[in-house]
Amino acid sequence: MRPTRPISPASRTSRGWREANSSRRFWKSRRHTMAGRLSRNLGLYLSHAGLIGASLVVLLPILWVVRTSLANRLIAYKIPPVWFFTPTLENYRVIFQQYPFQQYFANSLMISTVTSLVALVLGSLAAYSIARFKTGDPLLRLSMLSTQMLPPITLVIPIFLLARLARLWDNPLGLILAYLSFNLPYTIWILISFFQSIPVDLEEAAMIDGCSRVQALWHVVAPVSLPGLLAAGIFNFILNWNEFLFALILTGRTTRTLPVAISAFWTQQGVQIGAVSSATVLIIVPVIALTFIIQKSLVRNLTFGSIK
Repeated sequence: MRPTRPISPASRTSRGWREANSSRRFWKSRRHTMAGRLSRNLGLYLSHAGLIGASLVVLLPILWVVRTSLANRLIAYKIPPVWFFTPTLENYRVIFQQYPFQQYFANSLMISTVTSLVALVLGSLAAYSIARFKTGDPLLRLSMLSTQMLPPITLVIPIFLLARLARLWDNPLGLILAYLSFNLPYTIWILISFFQSIPVDLEEAAMIDGCSRVQALWHVVAPVSLPGLLAAGIFNFILNWNEFLFALILTGRTTRTLPVAISAFWTQQGVQIGAVSSATVLIIVPVIALTFIIQKSLVRNLTFGSIK
């Protein structure tokens, strides 16, 4: 058996120093890791708290409107407000039985949908022409937004006079044309960036396979740019759905839209707060539902579009 070499005191001291130094480095790195983890968690908690606070600020008016729509007049005006009570649908019964609310809802839905579809068709063609063929100079492109440089109130009288001369007052077509004059520039500017981000090679490959320019636009460009089309369509629909000023000037009793119909609840006897809240809930529900439905499709199309 080979004898082991004795360890000298100096070697034993050096080894102990290395082990102690290694232990100190380990615990120091562990403290740094724990401190960094706590810092990240604290930042995450603070960001979540900020988002929750901002959400409450946004949702509180909506919750107040929903609460008022389900309360009677005494509870609606009670101070301090009462949040727990027996809900009632009396306010909804009033707006459907005493007012032609169904007709106003149909008017808003028809005008908003038609305007959004026409703006998408015309705006996509114009945006594709500008993105691919460089149609018009930069000054012409900037002039498309000239309608947004003036406050809408300054255009009320000219548009009203034109509608009367063209016999389009109290006609849904007059309101659709007025909305198109404001929606088209936005639609074109939104879609130009989407069309410019699509590689030209995709269209050239489709045309080599026998597609015409229109077929390449329909079968290649449109599916890939579907997220942009959906975003522009939602934007147009919400603008048309909530617009009040031109709807007030260009519509009559039978062609009123929902925002104008709400103003009828302000009478000489006062404000019908329950009816106003109920109508407001019915106005915002379709927009919120449409946004949530399109949101899933929008995310899915963004993923599929990038794969294509």
